[in-house]
Amino acid sequence: MIQKELINDLQLKWSRMQQAMQKINADGCLLSVDVNLYYTTGLIYSGYFYLPAEGEPWFFIKRPNGLKGKNVEYIRKPEQMAELFASRNIEMPKRLLLEADELTYNDYMRLQTIFNPKETVNATTLMRTIRQIKTPHEIELFRISARQHAKTYSEIPECFHPGITDLEFQYEIERRMRKNGSIGLFRAFGANMDIFMGSILAGENAESPSPFDFALGGNGMDSSCPLGANGTVLKDGTAIMVDMAGNYTAYMTDMTRVFSVGKLTDLAYRAHQTALFIQSEIENLARPGVPCAELYDIAVKIAENEALSPYFMGTKQQAKFVGHGIGIQINELPVLTPRSKEVLAPNMVFALEPKFVIPGVGAVGIENSFLVTDTGLEKLTIFKEEIIQL
Repeated sequence: MIQKELINDLQLKWSRMQQAMQKINADGCLLSVDVNLYYTTGLIYSGYFYLPAEGEPWFFIKRPNGLKGKNVEYIRKPEQMAELFASRNIEMPKRLLLEADELTYNDYMRLQTIFNPKETVNATTLMRTIRQIKTPHEIELFRISARQHAKTYSEIPECFHPGITDLEFQYEIERRMRKNGSIGLFRAFGANMDIFMGSILAGENAESPSPFDFALGGNGMDSSCPLGANGTVLKDGTAIMVDMAGNYTAYMTDMTRVFSVGKLTDLAYRAHQTALFIQSEIENLARPGVPCAELYDIAVKIAENEALSPYFMGTKQQAKFVGHGIGIQINELPVLTPRSKEVLAPNMVFALEPKFVIPGVGAVGIENSFLVTDTGLEKLTIFKEEIIQL
């Protein structure tokens, strides 16, 4: 079932999980959400992954057929897991971890009934905490995504021609994304996080607030998905913020660059330079042990000092974060917010995105993906950062 080249990576993840489980006196962890299945097995399947606090994992499969390996069992319904445990004299967990934030109510209650633990703990919290520290294998996948991400961005000027709309522009970028190896699927954690392959904001549309928990909004194509490009014509004096996904492996890089049609206003260029300065200051100060809230405060203070606070992270609605962890999902831990309790640690990977919205012009700023090393930050997404005139 498990590819040989992944076995060391998976064993490292299982070990980290078991250490975390033992710290909270959990006896077992049962996972069934796609993201966690991929993290723990390297596969997406319909079924369950069970890891005891000590010992080997079990793989309970409904679909697809044909998976083989040690402790792989095919089941039709989850009740068969308890039957298999009983037939093999495996002790049922007294303190069980379930994905409380992600399972449906019916699934959660059914699994509780099947396993009948004395106590149930939230596996979602534990898994998101564990997943924020990346393994060497995961970091290599980030590097692959970053290279292909930059390759696609280098082709963006070819997508433009006079009179094109932001939607037409995005279609051409998406085509190049796919040609360069993009998986296409954009995974995010939580409700109200629907998006397709990324976002493009041009002109006044950049000011439109969105119900989704992203840095900036946009009206989108339809009221069913109010985010991103909306058919704005890319005319002279328009800033175009391109924030398209780096999903060229299962591990997504996040990168934003700004393009312009002709020249922009002096305010737009000044705001963009301020965003670059914020990035530079955070790069210089960030290292293991630094609180994420402190990095947010640095960004806010610089925007205030430059008299750009009214434009920082939006106008009509201002996002209260300036960065976020990335991985299998685009919004993992840590999060750079004013109330964050998290501190940077080696092998975290996060996106830093100081952005400004200039009324009548559009959005400017920067976003890059960074790896936290023992001594500071390593920028993964390498591509020119000045506003690129089309």
